[in-house]
Amino acid sequence: MKQYFSFQWHITDVCDQRCKHCYIFSGSDDKPLVSMTWEQMRDTFYNCLDFCEMYDRLPYFYITGGDPILHPDFWRLLKLIREHDIPFTIMGNPFHLDDNVCRKLKSYGCEKYQLSLDGLRETHDWFRKPGSFDCTIDKIGCINRAGIRSVVMTTVSADNMAEVPGIIDAAVAAGVNVFAFSRYVPSGGELNTNMSPQDYRNLLKVCDKKFKEYKAAGCKTYFNKKDHLWTLYEYETGEFKIPETAKDGMIYGGCNCGNCHITILPTGDIYTCRRVAESKVGNALEDRLADVWVCETEQYRNYDKFIKCGKCELKAWCRGCPAVAKGTNGSFYSADPQCWKEL
Repeated sequence: MKQYFSFQWHITDVCDQRCKHCYIFSGSDDKPLVSMTWEQMRDTFYNCLDFCEMYDRLPYFYITGGDPILHPDFWRLLKLIREHDIPFTIMGNPFHLDDNVCRKLKSYGCEKYQLSLDGLRETHDWFRKPGSFDCTIDKIGCINRAGIRSVVMTTVSADNMAEVPGIIDAAVAAGVNVFAFSRYVPSGGELNTNMSPQDYRNLLKVCDKKFKEYKAAGCKTYFNKKDHLWTLYEYETGEFKIPETAKDGMIYGGCNCGNCHITILPTGDIYTCRRVAESKVGNALEDRLADVWVCETEQYRNYDKFIKCGKCELKAWCRGCPAVAKGTNGSFYSADPQCWKEL
């Protein structure tokens, strides 16, 4: 089978919230709100398809924003995607969802709808806006009833790390299909990023125990161990073993930056990683994606440049989060600040 290539496509900056960890408004509340025109979305779409034809990959779209459903041509875009029989996920807010909207999303081919929970009620509403927590929990049911897989993502910082186990319980109780968390990338906001490596390892240990307990009890939620430091944790516990068939120089997992994923913003700007502000490599409205991938993106595939990971036996499967490293230490190839492994 062909491998998928994922496009995280931000079609608009327009949003109902101003989250404290939002990269769009990082450093400024006065940023102008940009949305692609229909013509720009259509051209970008076919640019992505040209990329996949060039490299023999299958396209997968993560349509997001802002809140993508607020774009005036949102449904027109979904119609275009459906006409080409391409799978997609929506990453948005809960506020404009109901049973009718979710059924409509399903009819256009939506596979998953990702929501966020960044704390229990008081903390989450502080991150986002009053009423957001209860609305999110409620709309998980709408998504599920439509036959779309519901996903909850948590962005972890020192401000909410202690609440992650409770967030898991709340998400499971609401019937979420998939749960995952990843770390906040320092970007000049007001969140506390002071998580020690051992504190973060302890969080993984607590969550791992909880995941296993839920699985043993017959829980249907899939716990996606999204953070690549899970690989290090499971390597230490013996759940992950380096395959005997692994070849030197091959990359088998870890960060997808420069590998099988790019981000496109409403301006058309192309980023190898949305969370690395300096990772712009071109513009989808001006450049052919297939050319950008070969040339400008190559600098993010120099895996031996990783200061710490380059010396680690897990380099081909982990590499932590280079975005967190960049936001903390100023270098994409510096050590992940929450990696506890000593070399």
